Amino acid sequence: MGTAPPSGGEAVSTVKRTRRGIVVRLSGEEASLVKALMEQLQELLGDPPDATGDLAAIGIAENAVTPEDPVLARLFPDAYREDGAAAGEFRRYTEMGLREGKREAADVVLDTLKGASDTGVETVLDQAQAQAWLKALNDVRLALGTRLDIGEDWYDEVGELDPGDPRMPMYAAYDWLTMVQESLVRALW
Repeated sequence: MGTAPPSGGEAVSTVKRTRRGIVVRLSGEEASLVKALMEQLQELLGDPPDATGDLAAIGIAENAVTPEDPVLARLFPDAYREDGAAAGEFRRYTEMGLREGKREAADVVLDTLKGASDTGVETVLDQAQAQAWLKALNDVRLALGTRLDIGEDWYDEVGELDPGDPRMPMYAAYDWLTMVQESLVRALW
């Protein structure tokens, strides 16, 4: 998760509710960023599990364990922190479905951006697509936030960084995604 955010100062993205649905307008650069981040999320999530086993065919993982990667651990946290056995059993029954849901949400975002060009894209989302966008944007923000170790005072910390710091584009992407997500929430409700 390390793609640079749109440049050039003012954001050109807009999200608003219309009679047609939720209209999302992105510049070409913004659409490229969202696509790249969704593709990186899908890569991070990995391929869907092989469903040839009896249990896997019904969504139960044989060997589900807490991920070592901090981002995956954030996306798939243990349900019972104080009880490792219960956490493992819960993970066994839920992780495959959760992973698939995250993949599907990223797929929706990618599908709705298929018409993007260098000049941008305007896509109209129905309620289900808008919900998928929210889920996928949240997952990408969680991934970036974990990689950057974002805490409550992150704005202050970023303000003290050298502008040439290699993390600056990821901080900018995180901030921009927060704005897009907030705009989508406001348009939905």
